[in-house]
Parts: sequence; structure tokens; C-alpha cells
Amino acid sequence: MALAAALLPTDPAGRFLIGLAALGLLVVTTLGVRQRPRLAVLDGGRGIAVRRVRGRLEFDRTDLARVRIVRYPRFGRRVPMLEIDVRPAGADEDRLMIFGRWDLGTDPTDVFDALAVRGLVPPDRRGTSTAG
Repeated sequence: MALAAALLPTDPAGRFLIGLAALGLLVVTTLGVRQRPRLAVLDGGRGIAVRRVRGRLEFDRTDLARVRIVRYPRFGRRVPMLEIDVRPAGADEDRLMIFGRWDLGTDPTDVFDALAVRGLVPPDRRGTSTAG
């Protein structure tokens, strides 16, 4: 539809702007589809892998500082999000990663449970909290 909208305007400036918007939409869609799902468990449950635009990051079990479900308000209801705090060995700062249903390809609570079964949820940090 965006391609058709780019061809319909008669003025060159309008055609260019709509074509540019269609190209941007195509790029964003391609990147979003390419990255899903963004989280995977490494072989043998030794850690997790996170897919990003610039490549894949791997974190060992010992790098995971906290894994939890947080319910954020969105569109008038609370939706679960998976929060993972990692501190790679030798790093000075934690890295917070937040994954929603779109990022994971399934319900974040199911992913949390799967991580807990594989021992990837630090035992002293298990639980659910509420944000907002």
C-alpha cells in the first residue's frame, strides 16, 4: 500500500516524501522481524543469548544479577515484561534489558518460568513486582 501511495501523488515532492516514509517503514519492519525472538537459552543452560541489531550478545549464568517479571501499565491494563539485569565479568555497570511479548514471541511469564527451570534465575531475586 505504501508503494501505491508513493506512486499516486502527481507532485514530485509528495512522491519523494511518501516513498521515503515507505522505505523507512520497510527497514523498521525488516529489522523487527529479523530480531525476533530476541532471547535464547545457550546450550546446556549455561546462560542466555540476546539478539540485537548489531549482533548477538551472550551472558553466562554468573553474569545474571536479577531476573524478574514487572507489570507495566500500557493501554489501560498492566502487561508483564521480563526484566534481566546483567553484570558481565569485569564490567563496572549493570545492563538492564526489558523484553515484552513482541520481543520474546510468547508470554514473558512463560519465559520467566522456563529460565527458572533451567536455573537461570538467581535464587535470592525470584519474584514478581509492580511498576508504576
